[in-house]
Amino acid sequence: MMSLSCFSVHMLKDTRQLLTVRAEIMLQPLRAVLHSSVHRSCCRTLSLSAQSYSSGRKGLVLGVYEKNKEEDALALTPAADTFDNVVSGKLRHQLTRSGPALKKGKTRMFYGLHEDFPSVVMVGLGKQSAGVHQQELWNESKENIRAAVSVGCRQMQDLEIAHVDVDPCGDAQAAAEGAVLGLYEYDELKAKKKKQVSTKLYGSQDLDAWRKGVSYAEGQNLARYLMESPANYITPSKFAEILQQKTAALGDGVKVFTRAKSWIEEQQMGAFLSVAKGSDEPPVFLEIHYTGSRDPNDSPLVFVGKGVTFDSGGISIKPSSGMDAMRADMGGAATVCSAILTAATLKLPINLIGLAPLCENMPSGRANKPGDVVKAKNGKTIQVDNTDAEGRLLLADALCYAHNFNARAIVNAATLTGAMDVALGSAATGVFTNSSWLWNHLQEASIVTGDRVWRMPLFDHYTKQVTESALADLNNVGKYSRSGGACTAAAFLKEFVTSPHWAHLDIAGVMSNKDEVPYLRKGMSGRPTRTLVEFADRLSKDKKPT
Repeated sequence: MMSLSCFSVHMLKDTRQLLTVRAEIMLQPLRAVLHSSVHRSCCRTLSLSAQSYSSGRKGLVLGVYEKNKEEDALALTPAADTFDNVVSGKLRHQLTRSGPALKKGKTRMFYGLHEDFPSVVMVGLGKQSAGVHQQELWNESKENIRAAVSVGCRQMQDLEIAHVDVDPCGDAQAAAEGAVLGLYEYDELKAKKKKQVSTKLYGSQDLDAWRKGVSYAEGQNLARYLMESPANYITPSKFAEILQQKTAALGDGVKVFTRAKSWIEEQQMGAFLSVAKGSDEPPVFLEIHYTGSRDPNDSPLVFVGKGVTFDSGGISIKPSSGMDAMRADMGGAATVCSAILTAATLKLPINLIGLAPLCENMPSGRANKPGDVVKAKNGKTIQVDNTDAEGRLLLADALCYAHNFNARAIVNAATLTGAMDVALGSAATGVFTNSSWLWNHLQEASIVTGDRVWRMPLFDHYTKQVTESALADLNNVGKYSRSGGACTAAAFLKEFVTSPHWAHLDIAGVMSNKDEVPYLRKGMSGRPTRTLVEFADRLSKDKKPT
């Protein structure tokens, strides 16, 4: 005989089964609707947050141009137009109804348009007619692409999307530069790091241009890494070691020579050694040779880079505020070495030599004192009235050494003077040169890269201010120390140059980025690495200086 409690349990089970059957019958039409093509994309959108944690998710960055007139139709890039056809016009439809037309540098995200790309971001490219801007002195179209693509890729990174396909946007090289430069951030010493994102070209066209852009950007990122790293991590010896490691994979065409203090002494580089002696870190003279020309005996383009891996100012010590940024005072060495590695990666048909005197500028009982006199490699004596004007002492000896190679041209880069930052800010690198031929190539290269240069004067007016010295042939600061500091520094360097084609690039103003360059995050900029690479590329095609 069944008890009352057992009967209740059976009744409850029967009721649950009945309800389950009824629910199943009622849900069948609903399931049919949910599986229809109309609602499939909505289902994918609803499940997006769960998918976002999947390492296999892919994103897509596509471009759209600004309308010339409000009534004009949307002007998608060819790649975006192709994708829109694949998704049966949904992209245009969503873009039109989701808000106002996208302005330059602005973005809009869409989900669920295509199963291969759960996330699609549209980026505003500005006017389709943009080109070289005669007043801004850059290619506005290329800059718009770099900025827009970088913003789109960062949005994908924020969503932790691991793989992103990028629209070439009419210029695959600029798109690649925007993607690779925009995603870079120095977080090597942090426990919490940003999601690593790999990017590739959307579609198979323009692949060579894309790869070139990746190489340009990775070269600048190497310079950013070297400049941003703490000074106790990037000492002169460690800098040289990293460059040795980086060049090992480039084959026999690249040779690196790490010259020790004994070699520097043999070369009688007294100006360089006078700076280095204040630190316990031994100096290094780094020499990189890249043979890319068919004739290994072709005259090389010689790059020289100031390599002060930390600049305290020495006895003329800097204020403590902001002194930590002086870990990047080797920006000249970082950019010229990175440019040569990039040229080697691209197999540019040119011979290049890079010279980087590396040391620290520190106060100690052995350091230079104001009023000391030192002798440079060419025999000229220098009165050191300010030990914080040390970069020109390193460069003086390195420029003398550069003349040993029968160079086509000599180009030095240095974070040399605060006066350059005051003069031009972060808008452009200041260029002092004795060669209009060289200047024209540098300016043309900078218009392409968007990393601009501006010509500065090399008047005798400034030379007189550094050659009138009480105790020596030269003084390392101008007679009127507060006037034309960048110009007197360049005039000082000219005293160690006999080449008819020489340029000095003062990169102090472009050393770091706050928010001026939209496709670079805050931090050390690695500028003007891409301009140096583009310059070398152009020189490889121009065999005769004029």
